[in-house]
Amino acid sequence: MDFALELDRVTCEFASTSGDGSSYTAVKDTTLQVREGEFVSVVGPTGCGKSTLLNVAAGLLTPSKGRVRVFGSPLYGLNTRAGYMFQSEALLPWRTALENVLLGLEYKGVPKLEATTLAMDWLSKVGLIKFANNYVHQLSGGMRKRVALAQTLVMDPDIILMDEPFSALDVQTRQLMENELLDIWSKQKKAVLFITHDLDEAIALSDRVIVLSAGPATHPIGEFDISLGRPRNVAEIRHEADYTRLHAQIWDVLREEVLKGYQQLLNPSQGLKNE
Repeated sequence: MDFALELDRVTCEFASTSGDGSSYTAVKDTTLQVREGEFVSVVGPTGCGKSTLLNVAAGLLTPSKGRVRVFGSPLYGLNTRAGYMFQSEALLPWRTALENVLLGLEYKGVPKLEATTLAMDWLSKVGLIKFANNYVHQLSGGMRKRVALAQTLVMDPDIILMDEPFSALDVQTRQLMENELLDIWSKQKKAVLFITHDLDEAIALSDRVIVLSAGPATHPIGEFDISLGRPRNVAEIRHEADYTRLHAQIWDVLREEVLKGYQQLLNPSQGLKNE
């Protein structure tokens, strides 16, 4: 079958900063697929290459080996069928919430009236219609994330790439945003590749969770189907027995890799030596 997104035996190597001509392998021989309408999360230790894989999927980074397919076709250059929500804010402070959501539509050449109607509709969907004319500094952290979400989804991408989008939020705001994301996704049913370091978040949101090894040369070491019912409330679902069972199973695979990643942060030269 054709997947919405497929990374096929991808390897990413970077030149070493030592100047001796050596290279650093961030990702090695990684295969990863996302079906149309599927929500897939990737978890792994800090610095293991999760964002590298997302950049490959977006076409921002060309793999050293392997290939990327989008709905069965090889990807060359930018992935124009994907929308990318970054970890850090990509909002322009001199533009209002509405003007930030309009930005991609303007670059695409959508007529002004049509673009404004679409942008206002998405601001309404994320609960910010009353704040359309507010500037970025006038919005809370959660509001800014909603603007970023609307900015991504207003382009109607077939694939949504998300790089730890809620990591900077407090727990309560984060859970609200997770529920809002699930509500929007349930209506749109886009393919989602979601990067997170938070195992609780991954299980609560996803159809499938992929666990990566510690770097260097990171690669998938576990894949888990999340057989929890939908619709979900991310706060309530964490009290269910099946959720607890899945968390224990995945953490059993992830725990050792987190410890390896922590040791490499303390002694980064050891990781290079092992590579």
